[in-house]
Amino acid sequence: MAKVKTTFFCQNCGSQHAKWQGQCNACKAWNTIVEEVIQTPEKSDWKSPTSAIKKAAVPLRVQDIDTSKEARLDTFDGEFNRVLGGGIVPGSLTLLGGEPGIGKSTLLLQISLKLPYKTLYVSGEESQKQIKMRAERINPKHNNCYILTETKTQNIFKQIEALEPDIVIIDSIQTLHSDYIESSSGSISQIKECTTELIKFAKETATPVLLIGHITKDGNIAGPKILEHMVDTVLQFEGDRNHVFRILRAHKNRFGSTNELGIYEMQGSGLREVSNPSEILISKKDEELSGNAIAATLEGMRPLMIEVQALVSTAVYGTPQRSATGFNAKRLNMLLAVLEKRAGFRLGAKDVFLNITGGITVDDPAIDLAVVASILSSNEDISLPKDFCFAAEVGLLGEIRPVQRIEQRILEAEKLGFSTIFVSKYNKIALKNTGIKIQLISKIEDLVTVFLG
Repeated sequence: MAKVKTTFFCQNCGSQHAKWQGQCNACKAWNTIVEEVIQTPEKSDWKSPTSAIKKAAVPLRVQDIDTSKEARLDTFDGEFNRVLGGGIVPGSLTLLGGEPGIGKSTLLLQISLKLPYKTLYVSGEESQKQIKMRAERINPKHNNCYILTETKTQNIFKQIEALEPDIVIIDSIQTLHSDYIESSSGSISQIKECTTELIKFAKETATPVLLIGHITKDGNIAGPKILEHMVDTVLQFEGDRNHVFRILRAHKNRFGSTNELGIYEMQGSGLREVSNPSEILISKKDEELSGNAIAATLEGMRPLMIEVQALVSTAVYGTPQRSATGFNAKRLNMLLAVLEKRAGFRLGAKDVFLNITGGITVDDPAIDLAVVASILSSNEDISLPKDFCFAAEVGLLGEIRPVQRIEQRILEAEKLGFSTIFVSKYNKIALKNTGIKIQLISKIEDLVTVFLG
C-alpha cells in the first residue's frame, strides 16, 4: 500500500497547493482551498479480459499513418448522432452536462434502450426500481440494457469484466469513488482518479464510455477543469425546465464539429427528436401583429428559421430600458444607434425589448436585419407580411453586409413556404429558378423605403 498523504486542492479550478492559503494562485478565488487525504496506488487492480497486449509506440512518417475513417457506433438517435459527428467513436469518453432536472439521465437512458448493443447503465443516484419505472415509460421493449447501481469503481470494473458490455454509461461521475483515494465522492482527487481509471479502461478495450456530469451555479462542469481536458467530447444539455424544448450542443469534440445542434422536445414518454426545428420556433398566429420578423439563421450545418419579437414603447421613467432575451444586449444597442444615426428614427427616449422565441440563444450576425425590421415594425405599429424573412448583417455605417452560406438559408426559407427573403446586395447567389423572391438591399435606408415608403 502506498503512503497516505494530505494535499490541498482548489475547489474552483482544481489546482494543487502544498499548504493551505486564503487565495488560489491560479484562479484568484478566495476560500476555495480545502485539504484532502489522498493515497496513490502503484497500479490499478482491474484487468479486462479483452485488453490487447501493449506494444511500445514507434514513430511513423506522416505518409505512413493510416487515416481511414474509424467505424462509429450508431446511437439510433439522429440528433445525438449529429452532435457527435456521426455516432459514438469506440474507446471514446463523452461527458454530458446540464442543469438539474433538464433531462440528462432521461436522454442517456433513452439512448441505451434504443441500442442493439449490450449496454451497461451504471447509476449512483437512483435505484434499479426507479430506473425500471422510467425505462417502462420510455421504451417497454428493450433487451440489451443492463442496470447497475454502484458507486465504487473497483466493483463496477468487476461487473464490466463479467458482462463485457459494448457501451458503458455512468450516472454520474461525481458519485463515483475509488479505494485508492481516501477523500469523499465528488472531491477533486476522486473525480480525477475515477476519470483516469475510466479512460484507461475505454482506451485499452475500445469500449465507449458516456459520463453524466453535474454543473455548478455558474453553469460549468462541477469538479476540476482538467476533467473537460481529459475526456474526448463535452456535451451541454440546455433548456428551460418551464419549456418543453431542449438543446444539445458540443463544447468540445475531438472527432467532429462543435457547431452542430440537436433539438429535443420533452414529453411524458421521454425526449422526442425534433427533425424540423423551424416549425416549432415560429409561433402560429391567425392575425398579423406588429413587432415580429423571421430570420434565416444557421446552427452548424443546420439552417433554422427563427422568430424575432420586438416591443418599442415610450419610456415611463427618465432612462429608457434596453432588454434582450436570446440576443446580445450590446449588439442590440449598436443596432439602435445605427437606426437613429443612419435612418433618422428617434429611439433614444423609448423602451426597447427584444426576444428570440423558443428559448434559444442566437449569436449569428445574419439575424441583424430581422432585428432591425422587428424594431421598425413595432415602432411604426405596422405588421410585416408573415411570408417575409431576412438574412443579412447590419454594419455601423448602415450598410447591409453579406453572410455565409446564403443559398442554404434561401432554400430553407423556400421549403417552409416564404415568398420573399431580404439579403445583402453584395452576396453572390448562384441559385436560379427558385420559387422565392430574393430582395437585394445595400443599406438600411432601402429596408425603410420598402416598408414605410
